Amino acid sequence: MKRFLFSLLLTYNALALAAGNGAIQIANPQAAETPPGAKTGAVYFDAVNGGDADRLLSVEAKDVAGSIELHTTLMEGTLMKMRKVEAVDLAGGKTTSLKPGGLHVMLIDLKKPLQAGQSFPLTLHLEKAGALRITVPVVKRESMMDSMPQHGQDHSGHGKP
Repeated sequence: MKRFLFSLLLTYNALALAAGNGAIQIANPQAAETPPGAKTGAVYFDAVNGGDADRLLSVEAKDVAGSIELHTTLMEGTLMKMRKVEAVDLAGGKTTSLKPGGLHVMLIDLKKPLQAGQSFPLTLHLEKAGALRITVPVVKRESMMDSMPQHGQDHSGHGKP
């Protein structure tokens, strides 16, 4: 009987840990390929939150870029401007999309061009769920351009991706 209760307790603890850390699922991660000499790139994904509200605080990919920021895109007249945000709120029970023309992860000072067909690791740092490591495939830019508004862009001194 003691063994059964101990096993039950271990199973309960494992499920509780999984529920706490597995509430955020990342779907459709992707980065657009960059032309030679580009100093910036962007990462997009859907954060599916099956649990309580959380926040994406930062992103890390040391082998890919010198720095990484969370950005949003704002329209000012016909000019699209990118601005840094301190965190991205992930509402409980909702999906938050980081996509072209909206919220996104900005890779600054790329160490080498992003080439279609390759992938790289990215670590997301969440306020409650902790660190979440994902693999980001690099796709052809044309496959993303269909979903982007066709306006001028201001990359706030980051150069063009």
